[in-house]
Amino acid sequence: MASVPLPVQNLVLGGDPLSLDRIRGILTRLEDTIIFSLIERAQFAHNPKAYRRGEFQELKDIGFNGSWLEWFLKETETFHAKARRYTSPEEYPFTDPSELPPPILKPFPHPPILHPNKVNVNASILSFYVQSIVPRITRQATLALSAIKRANGITGDDEFEDDGNYGSAAFVDLEVLQAISKRVHYGKFVSESKFRDDPAAFIPHIRARNRDALAALITKPEVEKKLLQRLRKKASLYAINFSPEGEPLNDDATRKIDVDGVVELYEHYIIPLTKEVEVDYLLVRLDGLSQEEIEALASKKKQ
Repeated sequence: MASVPLPVQNLVLGGDPLSLDRIRGILTRLEDTIIFSLIERAQFAHNPKAYRRGEFQELKDIGFNGSWLEWFLKETETFHAKARRYTSPEEYPFTDPSELPPPILKPFPHPPILHPNKVNVNASILSFYVQSIVPRITRQATLALSAIKRANGITGDDEFEDDGNYGSAAFVDLEVLQAISKRVHYGKFVSESKFRDDPAAFIPHIRARNRDALAALITKPEVEKKLLQRLRKKASLYAINFSPEGEPLNDDATRKIDVDGVVELYEHYIIPLTKEVEVDYLLVRLDGLSQEEIEALASKKKQ
C-alpha cells in the first residue's frame, strides 16, 4: 500500500515540527494563501474609513473607540481564543491577549517546540498592512469606483472615499493579516531548528547580542532569490483572468492584482520582518538556562 503523506501543518501528525523541509512546505503553502487573500481584497475599494479610529458612531455607542478593523479583529479573535487557537505555538492574536477570554476546550498537549518567548510583531504587521498594503492592492478597484461616482456627478474627495463594503473587506483583511502573521512568526521555528542543529555557532553571538552575526547564520540569499522568483510566477499565474471561452486574458489591464506589489511585499517587508523575528527569538534563546545547561549546549557537535 502506498504511504499517505502527512499533513505538514498538523503539529501532531506532521512529523518533526522543526524539520526544515516541513517548515519550507508550510511557508510555501502560505505563499498561496497570502496571494489568494490579497486577490480577494483587491476586489474592494480602499475604504479608508474602516481603518480610522472613531469613524463609526455605531462602535462608539457600544463603548469601542478603535477602528472598524480593530473591532472586527477583536470580535473574531475572541471566538478563536475560546477555541484555543492561540495556545498553538504558531498562532498569535492581533488583539491584546489580556483582552481575550480563556479557551473553553481543555489545553491541547502540544509538544515542547519553542523556547519560552514573548516575541510578537503583529502591531507592526497591522500598521504596515493598513498604511501600505491596502492602498497599493486596492488601487484598481478604487479608481474604478471613482469613475462610476464621477459618472453620477460625484467629484472631488468624495469620489475616492469608499464603496461601503466594510464587512466584506474586513473579512478578507482578517485572512490576509492572519496569514502574514503566521508566515512571519514561523521564523521562530526556523531559528529553533538551526539553533538545535549547531548551538555552538549561535551561543557566542547571543551572549554578545550581535544581531548582524546571528542574521548571517540564518540568512541564505540564494534561497530568498528563488523564493521571490517562485512568488512572481505564482502571482502572475493566479492573477490571470479568463474569457467566457476559457482563454487566458494575459495582459496587465485584466489582471486581478498588481503582481509587482505582491513581490515587493515579500521582498521589502515580509522577508525582512521574518528575519527580525528570527533574531529576536535567538536573543532570548538562552534566557532561563543555567550556566551548566548553556555549556552543555555549547559543547554539542553540529548535527
